[in-house]
Amino acid sequence: MNLEHILFLDIETVPQIENFNDLDPVSQTLWEQKTQYQRKEEFTPEEFYERAGIWAEFGRIICISVGYFKMTGDVRSFRITSFHGEEPLILKEFKILLETHFNRPHHLLCAHNGKEFDFPYIARRMIINSIDIPFKLNLFGKKPWEVPHLDTLELWKFGDYKTFTSLKLMAHVLGIPSPKDDIDGSDVRDVYYNEKDLDRIIEYCEKDTLTVAQIFLRLRNEEILDDNEVVSI
Repeated sequence: MNLEHILFLDIETVPQIENFNDLDPVSQTLWEQKTQYQRKEEFTPEEFYERAGIWAEFGRIICISVGYFKMTGDVRSFRITSFHGEEPLILKEFKILLETHFNRPHHLLCAHNGKEFDFPYIARRMIINSIDIPFKLNLFGKKPWEVPHLDTLELWKFGDYKTFTSLKLMAHVLGIPSPKDDIDGSDVRDVYYNEKDLDRIIEYCEKDTLTVAQIFLRLRNEEILDDNEVVSI
């Protein structure tokens, strides 16, 4: 598998509306119904709403970071860039990237837990925003072996469906510098709405994207990237 044919990515999401009380009555009822199993009796719908970014029906994407390998002779580099701003613009720019540079049959997308979260979340938000789904995200009619997605969590399972291993834990056991040296996924909502610090979220998202690539290298038993091999675009 050619590393240059893989687009590594990570997304950051937040609740679509900052506060539960600002939702219309129908959305509040649907949120209560949607999260009934997860909340049980421990949280009210309002208390649980800070986690709304996890669900594409109630959340939105504020950043997509992508990275790809570039080989120039024996010199290896990993280039990272991010799409951020208003969600429709993020999705349209990401779609253009896929259709322009990662549109061949051999091209693959790779994320950690991407098959359960990143890839379907992006596709759902594209549909909600009336954006045609690009070929690499459109799974309708595809056989399992035709799906152009790699998932480092799935690769680490080796067929075991009973376990979930976080990106942070995988990085730790594989000797990769931790990406979680500032904020965690649970902090993104507060950093976005309360601190209004999108740059901090972008940096966090790019670190996760780099970590996914580092994990993929370790799964191939290859040397991880040095700092001087990473280029921010």
